[in-house]
Amino acid sequence: MSTQLDGTRIDSTTIDTASIDAASIDKVLQDAVSSGAVPHVAAIAADRDGIIYEGGAGVRIAGESQDPVTTSTQFRLMSMTKMVCTTVALQQLERGELDLDAPVDSYVPAFADVAVLEGFDGETPRLRPPASRATVRQLLTHTTGLGYWFWSPELREFERVTGVPNVVPGSAEAFQAPMLFDPGARFNYGINTDWLGRVVEAIAGTTLDVVIRDGVTGPLGMADTMFRLDPPRTANCVTVHVKGEDSAWVSAGEILNQEPDWWAGGHGLYSTPRDYIRFERALLRSGELDGVRILRPETVDAAFTNQIGELDVPADIPTADPPISDDIHFGPGWKWGFGLLLNTDDVPGGRRAGTGAWAGLFNTHFFIDRTTGICASIYTNSLPFASRHEAWQTYADFEAALYAAL
Repeated sequence: MSTQLDGTRIDSTTIDTASIDAASIDKVLQDAVSSGAVPHVAAIAADRDGIIYEGGAGVRIAGESQDPVTTSTQFRLMSMTKMVCTTVALQQLERGELDLDAPVDSYVPAFADVAVLEGFDGETPRLRPPASRATVRQLLTHTTGLGYWFWSPELREFERVTGVPNVVPGSAEAFQAPMLFDPGARFNYGINTDWLGRVVEAIAGTTLDVVIRDGVTGPLGMADTMFRLDPPRTANCVTVHVKGEDSAWVSAGEILNQEPDWWAGGHGLYSTPRDYIRFERALLRSGELDGVRILRPETVDAAFTNQIGELDVPADIPTADPPISDDIHFGPGWKWGFGLLLNTDDVPGGRRAGTGAWAGLFNTHFFIDRTTGICASIYTNSLPFASRHEAWQTYADFEAALYAAL
């Protein structure tokens, strides 16, 4: 069974996964690397019973390594971490430990200091208290008013004039970043899940890495998913790539702080495609995999249900930092559940309405289509995010080749 955005159950489609044309999907990956669209790529797909496709192309470090990229290679998940952090928060909700409608500062008092940025007087930020106390539900739905610098000129300017860093360097000072508007006014993607991780820690009385290990990665047998890689896994990890002056991909090395002040629920995990697909399959199977349940079916249904009401995910989001992210063009008809972007219409030749998905800043992407009964993810580690004619096109070509056989 699957669920529409209003929570109504619908029947899943019966699919013949034996008809998957692996060669055509392999060609998509190989062409993406040979054309220079991506430096390397791995992709994987599964149904409720197991993996139905996996493949890779390119090498771990362009121009430096001959190690082939596979579905067992380590990647930085970046914002694909968010759904894992959301899951452990939902586990706390199920146990009666978390109240979604409680103010965030009732769990993490420091959140009471977060102000709304109204503008600048010269190089002095003009700040005011928010009109209401943001709730945990608003963290889960990106409606607190918090943002990300790469899609906000105001936050980029705030960082410049104050020296308060963004979240990627791993400094706790990042939590001084302001809201861009009052809580509940609109959807705005931002550092909400980093704050959510702090809420989870406050409730659990331990650090987020322990909570995620005990609640998700341990039960699901995801031994290669973690916040800090050990030496063997580091040697198996791709580096982040950017394009040099000759338009060839070059390694930018490691970008994430290996000794951060906090474990980032918004972007901190490393994983392999084979590991993360186990998490996707658990959600596809309404919270259970191999006899282990991580969420109740009704909680998973809620995650795949519109949780922002009449608000919308913006159809277009212009970049504020082109080396980090391209402009984003979602188009109309997108909502947000708990940790998941939801499409309200079928994508022609692709995912069905009600599919839950998201991506990571270094160009990873996953989707879970409960109507068709498949989940999939595709990985490279490169910048800028979602370049329309490169990484974004590779996502689309992979999805089209996968659905062509279904």
